[in-house]
Amino acid sequence: MSAEIHVFRCLSDNIGVLMRDSETGQCAAIDAPEESPILAALKETGWTLSEILVTHRHSDHIQAIPALKARFGCRVVAPEKARDQVPGADVFVKEGDTVRVGALTGEVWDTPGHCNDHVSYWFAADRILFCGDTLFTLGCGRLLEGSYTAFWASLQRLAALPDETRVYSGHDYTMANARFALAADPDNAALQRRAAEAATAQAEGRFLVPSTIGAEKAENPFLRAGEAALARSVDRAGAPAVEVFQALREWKNRF
Repeated sequence: MSAEIHVFRCLSDNIGVLMRDSETGQCAAIDAPEESPILAALKETGWTLSEILVTHRHSDHIQAIPALKARFGCRVVAPEKARDQVPGADVFVKEGDTVRVGALTGEVWDTPGHCNDHVSYWFAADRILFCGDTLFTLGCGRLLEGSYTAFWASLQRLAALPDETRVYSGHDYTMANARFALAADPDNAALQRRAAEAATAQAEGRFLVPSTIGAEKAENPFLRAGEAALARSVDRAGAPAVEVFQALREWKNRF
């Protein structure tokens, strides 16, 4: 693999990610939540920012773009559906497009659900997924626009990726997600181990990003909506998986 990854915190619970192509030295930030932690991460690694890949238009993912672009002259890649809402964007992408960071090539996937303009970036050669607020460690984003049918389709598409795929999400909500997941799926031994791991990580000042697709399929209730145990947990035995997913997400909203 030629991709180097550095992960760090931004704001209160955002995840900052830098990806660097070791062959060319080109470096991308995935979203731009906050300037100072990104600058600190660049100083720590010795990398120079050349790109920003934006997953969606929400302010906690784009607010540092103007300052970073002024400092580095970096190219900003943003969703076509957010064309008028991402400051300083140079390139607009949609389903089926590709992005390049040096020699690294990623596919652009439309992943609506959290919001209509949301995209994810899939770097197949390195088994790396940047999914913003679509999928979290042990959780998923809150539906703000669109339909649960579209959101479920987005999650199912991500779940079909290879199990070893590393999942870089936009926030660290792992402890809150673990508490809900245990309420919804209390007999899941893998989930119990993951929740314990999350508690240890939090105590040590770490966070469980990246996760993997394999771990999320085993432990994340929102990817397990087709399982009978999850259907029973929301009194939807025998219901279609998308209906179970909706009931789980609405329960999480109140949890």
